[in-house]
Amino acid sequence: MTSHVTQVGAPDPELRTSPIFDEYEELSLDLELESGACYFNNMVYPVDQYLLCGSKLLHCEERGVWVRKGERRPD
Repeated sequence: MTSHVTQVGAPDPELRTSPIFDEYEELSLDLELESGACYFNNMVYPVDQYLLCGSKLLHCEERGVWVRKGERRPD
């Protein structure tokens, strides 16, 4: 991960945002989440991308979901 992580703010419920899970939360296989990218407020991000949502560090993982990876102070 680079030292600069894009700050995206809060998700807008009117815009497309991929599901956000806690780091230790199990993903249900019942969810049909097969995507090669993640969305946040209609913007597309590749797998392995990190974003800051406030102070929450999000990581785009396979299947197109965001996983919280702790907290980080915005730069």
